[in-house]
Amino acid sequence: MIHTDILIIGAGPVGLFTVFEAGLLKLKCHLVDSLGQPGGQLSEIYPKKPIYDIPGYPTILASELVDNLMKQIEPFKPGFTLGERAEKLEKTENDNFKLTTSKGTTIYAPVVAIAGGLGCFEPRKPPIDNIDLFEDKGVDYIIKDPLKYKGKRVLVAGGGDSALDWSIILSDIADEVTLVHRRTSFRGALDSVDKVMDLARKGKINLITNAQAVGLRGNGVLKEIIIEEEGKEDYSHNADNFIPLFGLSPKLGPMSDWGLRIKDNAIVVDTFDYSTNIAGIYAIGDINTYPGKLKLILCGFHEATLMAQSAFRYIHPDQKLSFKYTTVSGVAGF
Repeated sequence: MIHTDILIIGAGPVGLFTVFEAGLLKLKCHLVDSLGQPGGQLSEIYPKKPIYDIPGYPTILASELVDNLMKQIEPFKPGFTLGERAEKLEKTENDNFKLTTSKGTTIYAPVVAIAGGLGCFEPRKPPIDNIDLFEDKGVDYIIKDPLKYKGKRVLVAGGGDSALDWSIILSDIADEVTLVHRRTSFRGALDSVDKVMDLARKGKINLITNAQAVGLRGNGVLKEIIIEEEGKEDYSHNADNFIPLFGLSPKLGPMSDWGLRIKDNAIVVDTFDYSTNIAGIYAIGDINTYPGKLKLILCGFHEATLMAQSAFRYIHPDQKLSFKYTTVSGVAGF
């Protein structure tokens, strides 16, 4: 049995930063995550991927950002329950919340902050009949270590940020990078689109648009990808690796049964403090939704900051909250 001030569901970057903001207000935190390590998607899906939109860091690897966040919150001594999924949430007689995990761990807190990222997620697979036969034998849905593709012929499929970013990164690692997209326009950041187009002009990326992968061939391991391109007969493309990056299919899992207001598989919040329709429960980061929502880490950091202030007032309604800038509050010494 664990007691804390704020129970944080999700130990990704936003959940970790919540510990810091809560710690400044002398609130203790305990984090629960179904993954076996802190960092969420940054640790599990793309630890070696550079991130470019963290203030003060022109570029930082996802794993490095997680390491820095862990160092930042170390003085506040948060608790962690990792490798256990948040299953059942209920209100107790003394107005606390009781969370029971998939392994029976119980955690009590007056405030719950849901920072579960995309919730439970799985990659969206292209409709290729035999794709399961080549998973981990040339087909990857997630890139954890780009050096795995050094000297390889790689075909990336997709038109979003992940497909664009990884094509750019792999162009300096793999022997050959081909990017296939069903349209001529892309959904990713304009800067990334410009970089891909420039690399294509320089011959560092083979760009094929109005096309899609429709078949895979190989004897135990992937050897060929069948491409269906508009205006042409289907043809074979030699490749060692096929990486379809069509995003993740999010699922809220047990959280969908907690009485929260849900829209488009995300938790609806009030942007005043990112509270949900249940008093004492907040949702921050990619798992929430509101008009104008942007699924960016830095936006999640902002949401965590306002949420922590509101959580303090919820827990201590009779205490005056005195906001201090960390530059003058002596935060470095804690």
